[in-house]
Amino acid sequence: MEKRRFGRTGHMSTLAIFGGAALWEMPQEDADAVVETVINAGVNHIDVAPSYGMAEKLLGPWMPRIRDQFFLGCKTMERTKDGAAAEMRRSLDLLGVDSFDLYQIHAVTNMDELDQATGPGGALEAIIQARDEGLTRFIGLTGHGVDAPAVFLEALERFDFDSVLFPINFVQYANPEFRQNSEELLRVCRQRDVGTMIIKSVCRAPWGEQEQIYNTWYQPFDDIENIQKSVNFALSQDVTGICMAGDRHILPMVLEACENFTSLDDEEQGALIESASAYEPLFV
Repeated sequence: MEKRRFGRTGHMSTLAIFGGAALWEMPQEDADAVVETVINAGVNHIDVAPSYGMAEKLLGPWMPRIRDQFFLGCKTMERTKDGAAAEMRRSLDLLGVDSFDLYQIHAVTNMDELDQATGPGGALEAIIQARDEGLTRFIGLTGHGVDAPAVFLEALERFDFDSVLFPINFVQYANPEFRQNSEELLRVCRQRDVGTMIIKSVCRAPWGEQEQIYNTWYQPFDDIENIQKSVNFALSQDVTGICMAGDRHILPMVLEACENFTSLDDEEQGALIESASAYEPLFV
């Protein structure tokens, strides 16, 4: 599988990044099968969080054995210094590791949350201290929502984050403001050598009133043809890689699509964006 440099971390990450949300809640033997699939595919980057159900506990038996094979990222949704420090320690214990490669302030969706996390006594202070103590090497920021790219542009003015994680898909890119802000964010990240991870690349719509049949916060494409188009679109942007879908049934198809990635030219990307009217953006 193709690898790309994850910004100033220098890590050559596979296009497919294992999103721990795929483990959410399942028997250990099922989680073991998912992890084995990821390892056998050569994936070398994990992104996990306490908010991903049982993911940390299910990964715990694996991490001491495979720690050296993976760039390991974790997150906190705590906004205070004390809360973030405590949550980080719990994650280290559950995963059975001494340190992370990347620790991120998770799910920052608006300026108020950014103010809380980066202000006095905020989570950022705890993560900087953890970096100084050797508990993480790099510091990142993640977010969802239509305002995420604009919020992250402001965040990068406040602190020199090493990475960002936010959604990109061709349906969402039909929103001109979101697309403009996303492209500007990617330009700034390239200029500052900030790593970029993408989520929700195979999103087709919100669940709305439909029954949620997959372990994803959104209704995903679930056929290989549309998943391949979606992955090709996301990876044709100036990004490092994509976090695989948080459902173990969709995950293998996203993995296959990353292995078969083909870059799209401007005309092909434009055609996909034009087709977005057949679907519904997750964020409005």
